[in-house]
Formats: sequence, C-alpha cells, structure tokens
Amino acid sequence: MIRYGGPILQLDFHSITRIKMAEQYITKISKEINVEQWQVQNTVDLLKNGATIPFVARYRKEATGSLDELQIMKIRDRIEQLKELDSRRETILNTIEEQEKLTPELEKQIRQAETMSELEDLYLPYKPKRKTRATIAKAKGLEPLAKIIMSQKYDDIESKAQRFIDTEKGVESAGDALAGARDIIAEWINENNNVRSKMRKLFIRKAAIESKVAKNKEDEGKKYENYFEWKELIMRSPSHRILAMLRGEKEGFLKLKIGPPADEAFDILERQFVRADNESGDQVYDALTDSYKRLLHPSMETEIRALAKEKADEYAINVFADNVRQLLMAAPLGEKNILAIDPGFRSGCKVVCLDKQGKLLHNETIYPHPPQNEVKKAINKIHQLVNIYHIEAIAIGNGTAGRETENMIRRMRFEKNIVAVMVNESGASVYSASSVAREEFPEYDVTVRGAVSIGRRLMDPLAELVKIDPKSIGVGQYQHDVNQTALAKSLDDTVVSSVNSVGVEINTTSKELLKFVSGIGLALAKSIIDYRNQNGAFTSREELKKVPRLGGKAFEQAAGFLRIRNSANPLDKGAVHPESYHVVALMAKSIGCSIEDLIAKEELQKKINLNDFVTEKTGLPTLRDIMEELAKPGRDPREKFGFFEFEKGIQSINDLKKGMVLPGIVTNITAFGAFVDIGVHQDGLVHISKMADRFISDPAEIVKLNQKVKVMVTDIDVIRKRIQLSMKDVKE
Repeated sequence: MIRYGGPILQLDFHSITRIKMAEQYITKISKEINVEQWQVQNTVDLLKNGATIPFVARYRKEATGSLDELQIMKIRDRIEQLKELDSRRETILNTIEEQEKLTPELEKQIRQAETMSELEDLYLPYKPKRKTRATIAKAKGLEPLAKIIMSQKYDDIESKAQRFIDTEKGVESAGDALAGARDIIAEWINENNNVRSKMRKLFIRKAAIESKVAKNKEDEGKKYENYFEWKELIMRSPSHRILAMLRGEKEGFLKLKIGPPADEAFDILERQFVRADNESGDQVYDALTDSYKRLLHPSMETEIRALAKEKADEYAINVFADNVRQLLMAAPLGEKNILAIDPGFRSGCKVVCLDKQGKLLHNETIYPHPPQNEVKKAINKIHQLVNIYHIEAIAIGNGTAGRETENMIRRMRFEKNIVAVMVNESGASVYSASSVAREEFPEYDVTVRGAVSIGRRLMDPLAELVKIDPKSIGVGQYQHDVNQTALAKSLDDTVVSSVNSVGVEINTTSKELLKFVSGIGLALAKSIIDYRNQNGAFTSREELKKVPRLGGKAFEQAAGFLRIRNSANPLDKGAVHPESYHVVALMAKSIGCSIEDLIAKEELQKKINLNDFVTEKTGLPTLRDIMEELAKPGRDPREKFGFFEFEKGIQSINDLKKGMVLPGIVTNITAFGAFVDIGVHQDGLVHISKMADRFISDPAEIVKLNQKVKVMVTDIDVIRKRIQLSMKDVKE
C-alpha cells in the first residue's frame, strides 16, 4: 500500500542536509503543478520503484490522487532536473572547498540557489580560469591599484598609478597600469552576482533578436528572405521563427545579433558602480563599458540564446509529439482482407494482398501508367486478386502516381462493395529498408515491404507506425534543429502512452508493438513472442507468468494493458487489472449473477453500489474505472473509421485555380498553420490567420491530424510548388 505521508524520497541523499533538500523538492514541485505534497511523494515513490507512467496513471489513482499522465511526466522530469541541479551544487561546493574559500555565507547562498544560472553566477569568481586579461594584470601586481580605483576616493588617479610601473613585469607606464587595473575591475563587474541577476532580467525583458542577410548570400539564401531584415523581442518570438533564424545562421545565410538597448544596460552598471564624479569614477565607467561589451553582453547573449532555443524546442517538440499522437491514434479500419498498392509510373505499381491479420498472401507488379500504359491488363489483375483473396478494402499510397491509381480504382466496378482509401505513406520507405522489415520479410525487396506497410496502416495505424522511428513520419516542425535527446524522450513517451491507452492483443501483436507495453521492453517482448510461437496462443493472462524472465513486477505493470480475446475469463479481454478480478467477482456475487452476465447486462451494473466495495487498497477511482470497463469491455479509444475522397479531376498543381473549394486531409500541424493534402502531390498551407474568423494562438485549437476539411485555394505558385489555402473563407 502506497503511503500518504512518511519519509520523503531519498534521491540518493545520505546527509540530513540533502534529505531536507529532497523535502524542499517535493514541496516545490507540488506548488509548481498545483497538487498536494503527498501526491507528488507517492508518484515519485512509485516511479522510483520501477512503475511506468501509464501504469501509475491507470492503476494507482488512489495513491496519486488521480494524476494524469501529463502531470506524472512533469513530476518525473522535474525530479530529474532538481537532481541534476543538486549534483552540480555538490560539485561547486566541493571545488570551492578545495580552494579553501568556502565561507558559511557562501555555502548558504549556494544551498539556497534554485536555478542553474544562480548556481553558476555564485561559482563564477571561483571557477578555474584560463589566462585572461585580468589574471595577467593581477600577475603584474595591479590588483591593489584596481582596489584604489574602485574606492573612487582619488581625483588624481594617474599619480597613484605611477607607483605600479614595473618594466620587468611589462608595466611600462601609468597608462599601462591603469589599463591593467581596468581589466581587473571589468572582471569583478562581470562576476558580480547582483549585476548578473539584473542583467539577466534585462535581457529576458528587453533583448531583441536582429537578423540580417550574410554578405553576398541574397540569392543562395533565398528561402530565408523573410529574415534578411528582421528584429523583434527574442522571448516573444514564436518557436518557428527562432528555429528558422538559428538554422539560417548555422547554414551561413543569416547574421544574428541579440541584446537589449545598450543605454539601459549601461544605466544599470553605472548606478551600481560609479559613485564619484572624479578621475577614479571615470576609470570605473571605462571599466564597466569594457566589461559589458567584452564579458557581460557575450555571456548574457549566450544565456538568452540558449533560453530562447530551449523555449522554442519545447514548443516544437510538443507540436511534434501531439502530431505523432494523433497519427498513432488515427481510426483503424480494422481486420479486413486488404489489397494494398504502392503506386509508381515507370517502375509500376507494387500490389500486395493481406489477410485480416496483415499476413502477406500475394504480391506482384502492374503497369497501368506511362510509359507502359497497360491499363486493361492492370484492371483485370486487380479484379482477379479481389476475387481470389476476398478483398474487402483497397489501400493506395498517396505518393507518386497515387491520384492516378486512385482514379483507376474508383472507375472499376466490383461484384461487392469495396472501399478504396488513400493512405499517407510517409515513412513507409524508412520501414521497408529497416532491420524490422528485413526480419519480417527477408525474401522480399523494399517495394513489397513498402506496399505491405501501406496496407497495414489502413488496418491499424498504431500497430504499423510503431515500427518506424517517429522522427521519420514527417509530422514535425524543425525536428532536426531541436534538442534530439528531449525530442526522443518526448516521442517515446507519446508512443508508450498511445500503445497503452489502446491496449495490445497479445496473440496477434508483433514484438515491435509489444515492447511499448508497460513493463515489457524489447527483451521481454521477444520472450513472449517466442513462448507464443512454441506453445500456441495464450489462453489467459495468468499464463503470461510462464514466460521465461517475466516476473511478478513485469506482470503487474503489463497485465492490464494486454488483451486476450479468446480467453475463457471475460475480464482478460478488457482493461480491468488482474489484481481487481476479485472485486468484480464480489460485485457479481453481491447481486447473485455471473461475471459474464454482469458484463453483458447494463441493468445488473446499475444495481452495484460502489461504496460497498471500497477497501484500503481499492478506492472509488479504481471502482469507477472498473464499472466503466464493464460497461464497454475492451473499448478502443480511437475514433471510428471515416471514408474520404479527393475532388475528381484535380490531380496536379496545374489543375488548381484561385477560389476553388476542395476537400482535403490535414497532414501536418505547425506553430504557424496546418498543411493540407488536396490530392495534387503537394500539400497546401493554411496559415494560422486563415483558419478561423477569430484570433487563435495555436492551430491545434482548430484542426488535428488526419482531419477532413474543406479549403479554398487563395494562391498558387507553380514554380516554387507552393499552395496557399484558407479555411475561414469556405462557406458551408
């Protein structure tokens, strides 16, 4: 039983100080995400003990206070950040202590620092340095002169500097001595904790990013022409503009400058350091000017650039992850006999036939398009395959020759009703060349594997797309420019969440899908598939315990997300966890019926009083989930499949005219709008300003991936292959 109080997570802390810090972390996180401390504590304990996020969110609601997956992820990620912060804190304390410069006051400041930038500011004066202008000046014995200047008591400072002339040390004149002293003062100013804090706030509030075209790069960098003369506040710049400008700079087409108004920065420094209107004060002003230009500004520019990049990355990654989730959770057609076509012109159209489980039964190539134009032969072959393999649906890839192939299929007349569906084939080529595809179909080439992937995507997008690196699906925004570690983590979370929300039929699943189930992983997935191959289909969830290396912990984590359709126990078919089977049995017994009847009859379910079954381990949240599952056992959270057709006669960009209203499918969502496939081999852009008659800040408010929409063509650039579309101008 998870406790609601008790000791705070240790986080590998061994001292009282560190335990107190861990307590502070729990308190801090609870405030940040606005939940109770016990909810954070119990969540951390569960994750620390190996529980997965889907399992905690679904089956440990009493412990977490029904936190959802997003909240649990935030707790996990924040704990990791705070552990990293604490690790850096300890390194800094140890380093300063080794220098014998750690005072009680400094230690207190370092212990209380809440951000990495605060820590680094406190550490900066003690950080081992390479040779700098200040260290060189100190070696020449000029630090006492710097202190005299900083006192700002003397007007005739040059006479004071005369005493520090030392030709052997390279101080040839009073001017040399003053220059060296100013270098020391500049470093002091740069390392001043208070100054850095104020400067950081100024950069966050007022720093602008200014972009100009690099010299002689106007033609070569044409795609960045929007940023040839651009200036805006960097922290207000949207994700896509930040990433575009940074990419343009990296590719050598743009030059960027980042900073606040210089007069405001100098004003902050002058108010803090210049205290006298004399020669000493003038020297200090010269030193702070140098400090800002040479040290502070570059340092803060690096920080604000990293902060803006992190913010832009976070937004872009969230957009990408949301797009991937929508794609994975797209409506499945279900178990149908499928004929799938990977279209092509010169190389022909690869045709495969799949049974209801996605098993490849037949493959061959037809050539209905130029240059061969074997239309009649191709049509006869399709008719023949449809009859032989009892085809119920035809999947057509939306790549090259996709519309032409679709038109041919739609003109055909079959003996029964057969649906034809265009399928987004993004990433199919990546799959077909992958080790996964080679293992599945070692005797077939990439064209056959690609056609199989297209057909299986129609049957079950989730089961097929998990075989592809999400970054290859093509629904990201600047995906190669963002933090790759953060992107991979977010996409992995998204795939795991999607797979577990749907559940996996264990007797038909591939190991590529199974490995994403809570508590499984690739090694256990292989063991489960091997056991199934050797012993036949699983007959119950309980049988899973016979799988080698699948222990009690893995069973606990995975069982609720695995489905066994033909199990004798009806609860094995849905999402009720085996640990709660006895609860369902008690419910059925309390009203004198069988579990089967309780599942089948709504009137019996209504007789159950949940309060009668509350125990120390099972609370109302779990009981409500059980009743919801009994009402719709094994329910699929995905939407029902809907059919779609492109406009007849519109097959290429040359067929488009301004003002046309066409049906389309949303293929990608970005921060600045949505791309829509209207069946011309080139997606059109609906800019965010053209999505609705009201202001919207996020296109996801209006559309989602694979959504069917009506759009108006507003502009066509045939040469650049750009199509501008509008949703708000379409009259229903």
